[in-house]
Amino acid sequence: MTRFIHDQFAKDYLEELLKDYGEVKASEKVSGEIKEIDVFFTPAKQQNSNLQILGLLGKFAEHPAIIEPFRNPASSDEICDCILKLLEVKALLRREAKANKTKLQDSEIPKLWVLTPTISETRLFSFGTIQKQGWLSGVHFLPEALRTAIVAIHQLPTTPETLWLRLLGRGSVQSQAIIELQALPLNHPYQKATLELVYNLRENLRVNQELEADDRELIMRLEPLYQRDREQAKEEGIQQGIQQGRQQGIQQGRQQGEQYLILRLLNRRIGEIDASLIEQIKGLSIEQLENLGEALLDFSSVNDLEIWLNQQSI
Repeated sequence: MTRFIHDQFAKDYLEELLKDYGEVKASEKVSGEIKEIDVFFTPAKQQNSNLQILGLLGKFAEHPAIIEPFRNPASSDEICDCILKLLEVKALLRREAKANKTKLQDSEIPKLWVLTPTISETRLFSFGTIQKQGWLSGVHFLPEALRTAIVAIHQLPTTPETLWLRLLGRGSVQSQAIIELQALPLNHPYQKATLELVYNLRENLRVNQELEADDRELIMRLEPLYQRDREQAKEEGIQQGIQQGRQQGIQQGRQQGEQYLILRLLNRRIGEIDASLIEQIKGLSIEQLENLGEALLDFSSVNDLEIWLNQQSI
């Protein structure tokens, strides 16, 4: 099911954004009937002033947080399950404080942020949510004792402050956020890493045979961006190769450019590869490099790359 692909993307994405500001635990298990928290974030003791670059998400991360992103609209039962996880974590912290003979501070108890792409007014009413002064529309707080808020992503204003949350939305909301992400300055600290995660999501969805309409639309939206990024990387590689190998001629420069592109795409697709495989790739002809550029779209592990390289030497 594509939901699990999106779930993994959300966890990887939130971990990438928050890891510089504290400890991030994805799929953290809690007691009871072995439930898993999607993202458990503990901020660093020394607050990082750069946290504001994440806008509304950064505001969530100012304090310990449990973040539960949903690909499909969160049901009442699913929201209740999230609250139960929070209560179990709170109970665990109380037991630990008692064992250590310390007092559990209110600031040590995480807040729960349920991220749902859409939600009905009826469901919000059933949880007794309210809008708090000083918070953006779309953030609905449950009664204070529950330390919980439901974030209706489709209701968030289309501003830079909400970009990093709208990327976890659906349909036109997510598509608009991707356009804004691509338009960020190239030196933005999270643009490149986030685009690579989005492109990985695209590749994982492409191999799935049972796509929902939203997923097909997402792939179509990402295709021109992916191709443009690929061509840009290729051009950067060619220019770098030409500069490094100008004395050896344009042909060698182009080959170095192809190598640069292929290595970048491989790192994005299957992770870092060791030096011996890099040397084999550098020994390929331009034609072989172009063939590898097509073949790597079907790779899922380093083993696939090794098999492909061995076939070239036969």
